[in-house]
Amino acid sequence: MSEIKKIVDKIRTGQTMAVAEVMAAVERAKNIADTNAILEITEEYAIKRAEQVDKDIADGKIGRLAGVPFVAKDNFLTFGSKTTAASKILQNFQAPLQATVIEKLEAEGAICIGKANLDSFAHGGSTENSAFGVTHNAVDSDRVAGGSSGGSAVVVARGVVPFALGTDTGGSIRQPASFNGVVGLKSSYGLISRFGVVAMASSTDVVGPIARTVEDAEIVTEIMAGKDGKDMTVWADGYRKADGKKPKCIGVIKEFMGDGVYADVKAAVKQQVENLTKEGYIVREVSLPMVKYAISIYYIVVPAELSSNLARYDGIRYGQRSQDAKTLAEIYGLSRDEGFVDENKRRIMIGAFVLSSGFFDAYYLQAEKARTLLIADFDKAFADVDFLIGPVAPTPAFKIGEKSHDPIQMYLSDIMTVPASLAGLPAISVPVATTKNKLPIGLQIIAPYKKDSEMLAFAKTIKEEKK
Repeated sequence: MSEIKKIVDKIRTGQTMAVAEVMAAVERAKNIADTNAILEITEEYAIKRAEQVDKDIADGKIGRLAGVPFVAKDNFLTFGSKTTAASKILQNFQAPLQATVIEKLEAEGAICIGKANLDSFAHGGSTENSAFGVTHNAVDSDRVAGGSSGGSAVVVARGVVPFALGTDTGGSIRQPASFNGVVGLKSSYGLISRFGVVAMASSTDVVGPIARTVEDAEIVTEIMAGKDGKDMTVWADGYRKADGKKPKCIGVIKEFMGDGVYADVKAAVKQQVENLTKEGYIVREVSLPMVKYAISIYYIVVPAELSSNLARYDGIRYGQRSQDAKTLAEIYGLSRDEGFVDENKRRIMIGAFVLSSGFFDAYYLQAEKARTLLIADFDKAFADVDFLIGPVAPTPAFKIGEKSHDPIQMYLSDIMTVPASLAGLPAISVPVATTKNKLPIGLQIIAPYKKDSEMLAFAKTIKEEKK
């Protein structure tokens, strides 16, 4: 059953109150300090919000999330806390406004109890790039939490809150969800407003929930979806309920089942294929030839966009300014040098290079053309199948430090998540199995554009194989 509905039902029937739910969640958050998943617990602010929710409930105003505590990734602008994006340059930044999705969730009675750790400015796939320390996996503390929404995944997996907010630019919700054994939804590009969310790459950034159940992910998505007038990429019709028609044909992505995939991961996908076949689905192999170029496309397009987005952090307008700077040039140079982690700098340099005179046509323009061909591959596939499935990542969670000194190996961890991001498609990670040493494995489902509700309905039918 939905964890969210359990809490709301208990509050509606007087079995508990919002203040009690928040205080219990705050205590649970304090008890997982060893994971470094939460950067700030907003206890005082959360209790005040809960008191107001209890007053509203007494007056008969019961929202769909009345009294439900949650955690926001620390790149969402929120009141009652700092918004650091896990960077030194924003370590004391107090937001003057809240993200649209925070406003929508609070309007339904949800209460933010803290901010989750992430890779600095969401640059990474392990939450090892945070300026405030590494987040540890919820199952095995020697392993990474995944990234960049690693903190959000861990707080949900450890039972602190029923859902948390993440952002997904190339897999940053789905991969940590898979690594920690929870549900992670990347919505269609344009379904949910990104106003008030620290920008990474504007053509692939999306907001989505991490939850313990698909039903809870759907509840939160439906509330967050829809036009708000502040993000012009959001479509007007918002979240649309599925029509109830059962999908008939499922495609297994051939390129995701190659030799480089961990044996237990491959076995978990094959087991799901067997389950779906028994349930009457037609399951066939589907080839996406351009997928092999997806990482190359991504690490040209995304650094180009983020290098532009990060230009605003200069030590002049807002954010930390170097105390050692004596000239204007030193303010710019030293503030950015001190404020950005190495991965931020690496991506800024890549982006500046591919956009520079003489290289724009050779790199960025060619990458965008290849991206169009990748989208065409997906369109062709969805002409024959209802959904595509495959692993979320080639491996389960890897050891902390295992890939941090090899950027290429780290980037290749996203090889199965970036294709859907580049195409703007909805995708979800659903926990389906564990490895022999109990590490979680997620199944990735990818749907046609704007078919979020249909994908969620299908995801609810996927069962985890218990060992």
